[in-house]
Amino acid sequence: MENDALHKLFTNFNIDKNFAIGNDLVYLPNFETSFTPAFIAKVYTQPELAYCQQFSQPLLRYASTWAAKEAVYKALKQLGTAIAGWQNIEILRNKIAGQPTVVLHQYPNKFDISLSISHDGDYVWAVVVVKQL
Repeated sequence: MENDALHKLFTNFNIDKNFAIGNDLVYLPNFETSFTPAFIAKVYTQPELAYCQQFSQPLLRYASTWAAKEAVYKALKQLGTAIAGWQNIEILRNKIAGQPTVVLHQYPNKFDISLSISHDGDYVWAVVVVKQL
């Protein structure tokens, strides 16, 4: 592609400033060392605790919820939105292995959020796309 064509492409490219992408990668052995009762009390809501505890290996679910919260936080930060406390970002699942949803208690109905969580071996990854409404 010639320089003129590239210039034309990027000149006409309209970037929507109302969305952001966030992601987080958690290495389970490191996460486990920071997984203390104080951390649990500071980060997780009662529905999140109930979801994670129903598994025989809840650490993976706690790590995936943490990665999701971090990803949401990073996306919101790009939009200039502050979150007061980790429990104000709530990751809910309506069933085991169900689609995760995000509830922002400080900002109801202000954002459209799409979240994906994945894990493989010792790694958990979450990616989120947030659009300001």
